[in-house]
Amino acid sequence: MDETKILQLKDWIEDAKHIVFFGGAGVSTESGVPDFRSKDGLYNQRDVRFEQYRPEYLLSHSCLMREPKVYYEFHRQKMDTRTIEPNNAHKYLAAIEKLGKLDAVVTQNIDGLHQKAGSRKVYEIHGSALRNYCMKCGKIYPEDYIFTSEEAVPQCSCGGMIRPDITLYEESLPDDAVEGAVRAISRADMLIIGGTSLTVYPAASYINYFSGKYLVIINRDRLNIRLGGNTLVINDRIGEVFTRLAELQGISL
Repeated sequence: MDETKILQLKDWIEDAKHIVFFGGAGVSTESGVPDFRSKDGLYNQRDVRFEQYRPEYLLSHSCLMREPKVYYEFHRQKMDTRTIEPNNAHKYLAAIEKLGKLDAVVTQNIDGLHQKAGSRKVYEIHGSALRNYCMKCGKIYPEDYIFTSEEAVPQCSCGGMIRPDITLYEESLPDDAVEGAVRAISRADMLIIGGTSLTVYPAASYINYFSGKYLVIINRDRLNIRLGGNTLVINDRIGEVFTRLAELQGISL
């Protein structure tokens, strides 16, 4: 880990007044949640039950509507994060929000770990697997309903299908979350991008609304993007970076 860069990040955070964090799957992998595209990610995990399907299809609106039994089996096997705990990346962001330094978290993840760590202002632009609702009447169901239901395809009392409140392929992103995310990013004087390859669109395009003073990228792998002048790039695990940062700032995680 580059201590010089960590110290520079510390100085920038101390100077900034309106920080926004934009994160992806890499934020939660250190908690044991698999990402999608890495060699150990969901898309590359061999499972005989699903090997006849493209991974993108299993997470699509088409699969939900055409083959709901297949969709729900995949969802129950691969998307259950109810017992997963936040790591130091989640905890650090919650801590600096309490200190008044962080305005918002914009996340592509659907696991709810930022809220579990204590973050209050979170824009979930891909929704959450911890919220469920009836597609017909809109009734809300508990976070564990789909995972504990004995029905292959969970049904509401009105006869509608109960689905998770996540954005599937072929679906539009939630307007409220997108508008909040864009508004927060456009007002920020510091944007920290962490744990994302910035390859999932349209979500990745939202960083283009940032015109503030400090841009920070924390990612294990190098990103193939064009960078501006006042940019700090740290190629390391985000949980380890924030753990060290917390030590330097005297923040208990």
